Amino acid sequence: MNNPEEVIPMIAKGDSTGKRDTFISQLKAKYQDLYDAVQPIPYIRDRLYCVDRVFVEGGIEYLVAKDRIGGQGTWEKLSSYHNILDDDRVKSTRRIIEGEPGYGKSTLTLQLSYDWCNKIPLSYLKDIDVLILLRLRQLGGVTSVYRAIKQFLLPKDSKLTESDIADIISECSSVLVILDGYDEYPDQDAKVDSDVISIITRIMFQQFEVILTTRSSYLPKKYPPMTKRLKLTGFDDNARDQYIRKAVVGNNVAAAEKIKQRLKENPVLGDLCQVPLVFVMFAHMSHESEQFQKFNSVTSFFRYMISCFHSHMKNKMEDENVEKYDLFETEHTELDKLAFEGLSRKDQQIVWSKHYMCERLGQDFYNQYVRIGILVEEEVLDISDDPNAVISEHIQYKTEVRLYHKLFCEWYAAHHLSEYASRNDITFERWKSEYRNNVNCQTDHYLKYLDPSDLQYVYRFSCGLNRIAADKIIRYLKTREDATKFAILCILEKSGKVEDVLEDVEELCSKTVKINNGDTLLLQRSTIQLLEIATTNKVISISRVCLYNCYSTVDLRGGIHLQLKSNLSIPVLTTLNKLWIDTENEGREITSEEFTGILQYSSKCLALKELWLRWCLLPPFIQAESVSVLRSRNVKVIWYGPVNDYQLNLQSCLWEYAPEWGTGVMTDEDYQSEVEKFKQKYED
Repeated sequence: MNNPEEVIPMIAKGDSTGKRDTFISQLKAKYQDLYDAVQPIPYIRDRLYCVDRVFVEGGIEYLVAKDRIGGQGTWEKLSSYHNILDDDRVKSTRRIIEGEPGYGKSTLTLQLSYDWCNKIPLSYLKDIDVLILLRLRQLGGVTSVYRAIKQFLLPKDSKLTESDIADIISECSSVLVILDGYDEYPDQDAKVDSDVISIITRIMFQQFEVILTTRSSYLPKKYPPMTKRLKLTGFDDNARDQYIRKAVVGNNVAAAEKIKQRLKENPVLGDLCQVPLVFVMFAHMSHESEQFQKFNSVTSFFRYMISCFHSHMKNKMEDENVEKYDLFETEHTELDKLAFEGLSRKDQQIVWSKHYMCERLGQDFYNQYVRIGILVEEEVLDISDDPNAVISEHIQYKTEVRLYHKLFCEWYAAHHLSEYASRNDITFERWKSEYRNNVNCQTDHYLKYLDPSDLQYVYRFSCGLNRIAADKIIRYLKTREDATKFAILCILEKSGKVEDVLEDVEELCSKTVKINNGDTLLLQRSTIQLLEIATTNKVISISRVCLYNCYSTVDLRGGIHLQLKSNLSIPVLTTLNKLWIDTENEGREITSEEFTGILQYSSKCLALKELWLRWCLLPPFIQAESVSVLRSRNVKVIWYGPVNDYQLNLQSCLWEYAPEWGTGVMTDEDYQSEVEKFKQKYED
């Protein structure tokens, strides 16, 4: 890899060009320090990579607004991260990139900084004068963007002043500002105006391009209407395969297949391994450990992963330290309570000051968990509000601490929840009462803020850690309308045996399984995971799956999936009998290419007997090769059109009237009537 800047030039006095060159050189030096220190496995500190060596593109989508008033926008795919800046469909000076924790938002910003520093020919960034990358979690109390640049991006001995920085930026013709992690920005609701908020709302840097990254549930309260929204959707099969080959095994085909086979052997981890951060650890650990095992629950997998953190460090320690080390590995009650307190607040807290953490956990415990990589330190500015403070004391640095990932916070919080729920005085009736009546729990936090939709793994881990707690948690979840299917997944965590939930799954699949657009993300995700359990075991027949106004598209990359509007995807269900896709609420004009994809998906569902599509506009002509497999199995394909109902003749590949409508082939006039009725309903 080329060093983007071997020598950082000195400033020539009075030379604005010299100052600009110095500024750019110092920025590039800082970014190189960041993008050369990517750490796929946090507990192996001596294994650092350049971001370009390990970066693999997951799915990226952009939001398309509906033309008609009141219509919902739809998410459509971008082919590459390069398109974020050069695609006309997302052209704007303001963009928001959304993604859940671990989906690679920060890694993407490092890749963009790499592209800029090294002037990658394919990148739009090669022509950008200046790139500013700021991590918002560091900027609490910092109201000036120029101060933030000075304090966090330039070396401490830089002669450039905040005024110099402002002058340099104002003279640039093209600037890209990346604000990473709005969901972790301490001053989201601060009453004092800050440049960060002014930049987001386009009061400041109006002519410059700005990218803001955040979790989908933490969008800014105000942003300009012309802001383009994009979303990272995680790793599909193709992205996982690319990462394995690029960053783990190279050209070793056998080793790559071994990792992929281990993932197939662990279907319960499918949803978890859509999170790039988790899959990366899974891939490296499964490649490097011959003892890697089959996991029947996410609890058993996470327990194994945590043990890898500890065992790696233990092997490096002297014998006399091992006893104390073992104690800290098993006794982490205060960290459990701290994590639970943070997640069970109305406004979740996942960052603490180092001083507070050391007081709560003890210095030895704290040091060990930092060395392991479970706790992560970060330097931030500490700006004094004391008007009597001398200048040297007004701006200082402090260290803040967070767990490596939110999943780790959920893991330790689950230990506290399971211990609390297993107590004899905590009955199911009291649990339910505290939730419904907002009564203060023993933990001094309301159970109502532990939303399973956001904190599903707190509940699942708790059930896997303690069977007594699991019984109460599962009973509680079954009282929630949106969590009955999720409760089945918690039963799996409790026992660790798929066999213990097969009866529940079989009962669910014997009836019509509905997925609605209005369902919570938790309900949709739980339903899909239960369908995966059914089809993986091959003995459970899935009667019918109905997708009501939630179907988005067919994803043919890295294995075929049905993509939902929620961005969840349904894999091929080999034991599915009937599939129903209904788009009545919005109407969908499905192209020939997309319909071919639906037919290909249906062909992979080996037990499928019927495919039904309702209130969508299908193509009038079907290619013969797209129905060859369905023809061999005599699968019935029905289209409920806006006017008439039709059945696809798999021999002639023509639409014919459904039997209840008579006989005959759909004519051009018939199809034109369908088009006109469709437009009348959905375009007026």
